[in-house]
Amino acid sequence: MAFLLDWLLAFTPIAAILGLMVGLRWSGTRAGPVGWVLALIIAALRFGAGTDVLFWAQGRGLFFTLFVLYIIWAALLFYRVTDEAGAVAAIGLDLPRLTSDRALQALILGWAFCSFLQGVGGFGVPVAVLSPLFLSLGFPTVAAVVIPSVGHGWSVTFGSLGSSFYALMAASGRPGEELGPPSALLLGLACFLCGAGVLWAAGGPRTLRHGLVPMLLIGTAMAGVQYLVVRARMWAIGGLCGSLAGIAVGVVWARRRRPDLSTIPDPPARMPLIWALVPYGILIAMIFAAQLLPPVEDALNRVMLRVAVPELATARGWRTPAGFTTGISVFGHAGALLVYASLLTAVLYARQRRYRPGALRRIGRDVLRRALPATIGIITMVGMAVTMEHAGMTYILAEGVSRLAGRALLLASPFIGALGAFMTGSNTNSNVVFGAFQQQAATLAGLNPILALAAQTAGAAVGSTFAPAKIIVGCATVRASESQTMRKVVTYGVVILTALALATGLWGWLGK
Repeated sequence: MAFLLDWLLAFTPIAAILGLMVGLRWSGTRAGPVGWVLALIIAALRFGAGTDVLFWAQGRGLFFTLFVLYIIWAALLFYRVTDEAGAVAAIGLDLPRLTSDRALQALILGWAFCSFLQGVGGFGVPVAVLSPLFLSLGFPTVAAVVIPSVGHGWSVTFGSLGSSFYALMAASGRPGEELGPPSALLLGLACFLCGAGVLWAAGGPRTLRHGLVPMLLIGTAMAGVQYLVVRARMWAIGGLCGSLAGIAVGVVWARRRRPDLSTIPDPPARMPLIWALVPYGILIAMIFAAQLLPPVEDALNRVMLRVAVPELATARGWRTPAGFTTGISVFGHAGALLVYASLLTAVLYARQRRYRPGALRRIGRDVLRRALPATIGIITMVGMAVTMEHAGMTYILAEGVSRLAGRALLLASPFIGALGAFMTGSNTNSNVVFGAFQQQAATLAGLNPILALAAQTAGAAVGSTFAPAKIIVGCATVRASESQTMRKVVTYGVVILTALALATGLWGWLGK
């Protein structure tokens, strides 16, 4: 009975966030502080967390938060610097003119290019940018939102310059070398399923059959390149490089036939495509240099911010060993590389006079508008997660789930990740809230924790596609029905999650 009460109390902060965000439709910015405060109170009153435990837990949470936010703010800056100059619009205007084939338009734009936008920006940008474009091409209103919503799901973990994957590393304490390959393999499966979903949303089974061959070719390129890049430890550009490979294959396939452009209006004067792609070439070159050239890597990583944390113990005997906070490389962090690429891009485009008057003000205002809500949500949810971990609450949750699920836990792992993304609107937040939980639950059940963590982030990536916040953003741009769109995207998401669960379970069984 005492264990059941402990479990229910440990689950209370998560239940509160679920109830507020799903039931009352609060944003993560509003719900996060409630979960955080509840975690602090319950940790102190029920689980014996003293002031020292709570203090150092918040300190660790602060460094973890800064590690993730460094990427998020810098990624948004990079996106706005390129978008303000017209680079994103130039790419989006050129791609539809490759073909009038609906299946290829859906694959190239709603799958490959949408994933590219996720790779460089994320945070709802792909759906918001592409939904109006699909509507202008004659797709039904709901389909215009569903196609990009489903299409980018596979690229979320290694998109947004890897912020979700870095969060998984920090939350679990596991190195990327261990987590990357299995995560990339599960996301590779999701990639093909997302492509099939895009074709089905574009025209049903007939369109799926018509576009099956190019879908398989594009999917192989995207999933394969992402896996190779992740294996090379360049997690920040896994989704970016994979989607660029998919775009290249799609373009080659589309040019095999002379396109009928009579139904596609001529685009207005715009930036040449080659110049639109230059910023991404700069970013990729910087990441390659920072990770593959030892002198550059050493120079960039000389300044590391971290703090030693003493061993901590609650009144109930839960111990957290001594260690360090998450280390932040001031000049070599992925966020720093994004800032360098943003500055070089801004100088390049400014010399070409591609910015209109007031561009700097618009860029700064938009970055603040997009980043502040995410910042507040992440700060509070990280605070909740680390408080629960240091008080032993996460362990209690994991023990209860492992008792109930046993060796079937791996079948539930993708759905747990999706639940976290649905309730928080973010793969990153889901990894923060449930990363340590999945690892401990798998360990207690005698299962592979690395596989559970890979399933966590893969499921969270798919779950983020039908998070209410993203659906609302996409529907608002084309005035689509939110309820109809949500039902359709959730249907595709459940199918993909089921396939991931079966694959994870089979993998775990074969690996016994």
